[in-house]
Parts: sequence; C-alpha cells; structure tokens
Amino acid sequence: MNFDLTDEQRAIQSLAREFAQNEVKPRAEQMDRDEAFPYELVAKMGELGFMGLPFPEEYGGAGGDTVSYALAVMEIARADASTAITMAAHVSLGATPFYLFGTQEQKERYLVPLAQGKMLWGFGLTEPNAGSDAGNVSTKATLKDGNWVINGTKAFITNSGTSISGGTTITAVTGTRPDGKPEISNLIVPQDTPGFVRSKKYKKMGWRASDTRELSFADATVPEENLLGPRGEGYHQFLTILDGGRISVAALSIGLATGAYDEAIKYAKERHAFGRPISKFQAISFKLVDMLTEIEHARLMMLRAAWEKDQGRDYVQSASFAKLFAGELSHRVVNEALQVHGGYGFMDEYPISRMYRDQKINEIGEGTNEVQRLVLARLMGL
Repeated sequence: MNFDLTDEQRAIQSLAREFAQNEVKPRAEQMDRDEAFPYELVAKMGELGFMGLPFPEEYGGAGGDTVSYALAVMEIARADASTAITMAAHVSLGATPFYLFGTQEQKERYLVPLAQGKMLWGFGLTEPNAGSDAGNVSTKATLKDGNWVINGTKAFITNSGTSISGGTTITAVTGTRPDGKPEISNLIVPQDTPGFVRSKKYKKMGWRASDTRELSFADATVPEENLLGPRGEGYHQFLTILDGGRISVAALSIGLATGAYDEAIKYAKERHAFGRPISKFQAISFKLVDMLTEIEHARLMMLRAAWEKDQGRDYVQSASFAKLFAGELSHRVVNEALQVHGGYGFMDEYPISRMYRDQKINEIGEGTNEVQRLVLARLMGL
C-alpha cells in the first residue's frame, strides 16, 4: 500500500497551490462582495491546463489523472470555493459528458475548446420539482423533421450564463420506454439556440462569485445530431457523471475545510488572552487537533475514490462515502474555525465569514447528505 503521490501529481498540486494562494486568495473577498465572476482566473486556469486536466492531450486536455484533478480542486477551494466550483463543474459536469459519451465529431467541436478553457459549459439536470428525485424529468424534447424541439425548465445550473458559456447539455424526456416509463436522453443545446433563455443570476448565500441560473426552453430547436450518446440512455449517463462529480465536490469540501483550518490556526496564534496566544489553551488547541484529524481522514477517503476511478475499479461506493463525509466535515470544521475567531468570526472582514456561507452547499449539491445515505444503503444491500 503506497500513499505517496507521483512526481507528476505533486507537481500539479504545487502548481495549483501556488496559483490559488498567489492569485485566487487575494481576490476572493472582493469577488464575493461584488458577486463578480472570475473571468481572469478562469482564463489563467485554462492556460495552466486545469480546465482540461483529466482529459487526453488529443482533445485539448492536460492528460492528467483523477487524483491530480482532485488535488487541484482541493488547493483552489482552499483559497476560494467560488473559483473551485467554477472549475469543478466545468470539468466534471460540463466537459466530461462529451468525453464519455460524445461522438468523435462532438469531441472535436465541443470538448477541445472546453478542455483548453476557451469556453464554459453547463449540465442541466436539476429542475424546480426534480432535485433529489433526479429521474423525475419534466423537460420534454420532441423529434420533428430532423430537429429536437425542447420545452421545459432547469434550475441551479452552474456556468450556464457567462459571456464565455458555450451552452448546456440537458436531460429531457424524448419518448416512452417499452415498460411505460419515460425515455430520458441528453441533448446538446448551444447558447445561441432560439427559445433558450437564461434568467438572471441567483442571489446566493454562498459561492457568490460563481455563475448559477435558471434555464428555460420554449420550443428551443436543435438538430437531431445534438443527441449526446444513444437515445434513451440519459438517465444512466447522468448517474455516471454524478458518480465522478462527487469526487470533485468531496475535494472542494476538503479544500474549503483546510482553508478554514488555516485561518483558525493563524488567528489562534495571533490572538492573545490572559497574556498568551489562545492557541496555548487546551480548549482551542483541541479544536485545532480535531479539525486537522478529520481533514486528513476525509482527504484519504477522497483520494482512495479518485485512485479507484483511475484504476478502472468500481468507485461508486467510495465516491459516495467521500462526498458524504467531506460535505459534513466542511460544516463541522468551518463552524469550529469560526468559533475560534469568536466575535470577529461573525464579521465579514475575516475570510471565515465567507467560508461559513460557502460551506453549506457542500451538503446539498451533487446529491444531498440524505441521497448519499440512500445510495450507500442500497449498495450495502439494506
């Protein structure tokens, strides 16, 4: 059993950490306050290869593995969760469907510029009445004269409305299966499609610098060849996509928790009470020990899932374990880190305030805590 990273993995982690600490972290507070999308940082992540990190070089990617990708997400989230989710959603949800299910032509047309970071892409699964019940798709697409005519609404879609967004891949009911259940397929909807409307950005508690919108389709029409993968395979496709995405959200959660720990230990060493740093008091030092213990535990769980994916093994259970534990870990660690700050943690002048707002979505996105437990219970035969 070898826990060492390869030289390439360490190099990518180091590059991501340097970028995050030198370029992302100094801008995080202002971006959050202004709800400003990080266009410059996205461009730089494209130049560094992060936006296509796990894809082959022939498709514009960096040829890295899942472990390297997870390490990069973790380091960027350590500085700013909004920038990290922009990258993670782009890679795991936006670009990955093209890599896994796209034709050669679709990969060349869409995946290459996505992997190069030249444009962003959304993944439209969630609907106003279909969150955890992801298979309850109301959006419909009818094949008419060689075109798909789409009608419906998608909610909470990341990277769907920026000036560099190229479009969104959506799930839609395209017919009825022989067993009478809805036939669900994935369709590619470019940004300039008539009838495709993107609402204004949501006003969010956290991830305020990321782009999240509601999308609506009113007779939005795309060519028949915009079907992604075989017709009727959309449900199985998005389950596969979400399995991999849980690794990146786990990495994001761990990175955010690590950033909160960084702030807590820094504050504890600088803040004095009763004539000495508060880090010297057992009540505080034990909190810091517990934080780091849980972070290390979550990190190992996440890296195991990423490694299993790279080895071609069944990683579904490991990914759900990691996502569930890391999401709840981020809540506990950030909450304790704010407690270490005392009253100052309640003030926006300290980064921990932003981190506290950012962490909650980690227990909701990519499958809520409850859904993860449901998935795991089924895998355990319960």
